[in-house]
Amino acid sequence: MGAGNNNSNKKSFGAETVVTHGGRHPEEHWGYVNTPVYRGSTILFPTLDSLESTEPRFDYGRTGNPSAASVEDCITELEGAAGTVLAPSGLSAISLALMTVLNSGDEVLITDSAYLPTRRVSDGVLARMGITVRYFDPRAGASVESLLTARTKAIFLESPGSLTFELQDLPAIAALAKPRDIAVIVDNSWATPLYYKPLALGADLVVHAGTKMFVGHSDTMFGTVSANERWFKDLKRTHLLLGLCASPDDCFLAARGIRTLALRMKEHNERSTAMARWLEGEAGVRRVIHPALPSHPDHAIFQRDFSGAGSTFAVLLEPKPRAALAAMVDGFDLFGMGWSWGGFESLCLPITPGKLRTATSWDEPGPMLRLHIGLESFDDLKADLAAALERYRAA
Repeated sequence: MGAGNNNSNKKSFGAETVVTHGGRHPEEHWGYVNTPVYRGSTILFPTLDSLESTEPRFDYGRTGNPSAASVEDCITELEGAAGTVLAPSGLSAISLALMTVLNSGDEVLITDSAYLPTRRVSDGVLARMGITVRYFDPRAGASVESLLTARTKAIFLESPGSLTFELQDLPAIAALAKPRDIAVIVDNSWATPLYYKPLALGADLVVHAGTKMFVGHSDTMFGTVSANERWFKDLKRTHLLLGLCASPDDCFLAARGIRTLALRMKEHNERSTAMARWLEGEAGVRRVIHPALPSHPDHAIFQRDFSGAGSTFAVLLEPKPRAALAAMVDGFDLFGMGWSWGGFESLCLPITPGKLRTATSWDEPGPMLRLHIGLESFDDLKADLAAALERYRAA
């Protein structure tokens, strides 16, 4: 695993230990605890034999460096994967995973709860490449079998969806896909490998918008793709052909964030679940959508497949005009409005998921908010939300 322990690769460690030590090799870097930032393009070879080696450790800046390897090794261990590659953003990681398993003439099924950038690259790039894109009910489960054709080569899941938070029945879908050699890709950004293990449940590739939970500080764009033995060689080759690489500085920042991932996820899990429970009883709130709550339609899947929750969930408010929503969100003291999540700061984002749906409808009345519960004082956050709800009711 690293940190100078020669026997560590023979042992099985808990997630907290892996995020602390995984990918670190101080003995290779003059004793430095963290892998330093290796900026560079050209790597010099001392001999012709080393230049012509078919498997050099590093051969060019675009294809890898110790800063990247440190993160790759840690994520691979966390995911239980055959290997991991890094990308400059979450969207580029999603694009890479899709292009690894799909060719012109193929078909991909995508959960209708997938977030907008996934839909844009699928409808705008994959379709232009001659790949058929079809969306399906995120709660289809085993009934997705009726959608499969001879051309179906991939199924893309985002569990839970980052706006409406439906969970997909991954084991049921993987059981249908495996005998047909259909690749199952899962966006695992919400729960992270600490609380959800897609590869162990039958997935083939796992993607992360590492910008969010892995980095954890809202200061870096980053993505990862991990794959099982069946797909890793193809993933590595596609990554090389596309020339995708994360900068050494971003790799360093991602490694820094990962070291505290277990502690942050524990706090996000407890805080988001507690806040969701509290909001369920507040006047003006029509429904809270959080997979960890018994009221969630997919709570049984959450209990079966997940060991904890992420930082985000959705809230449906009682119907009121836009002016009421503006009064609510414009007056926050602590919750900011922004498109991302996963950082230390709390966020509140008004959302309209109905505009994205094509295979299913979303006609829930009333304004809808996505909340990311950060690391501020829980009581302060609750007071900020209570005051916001009061403004909403009074508007």
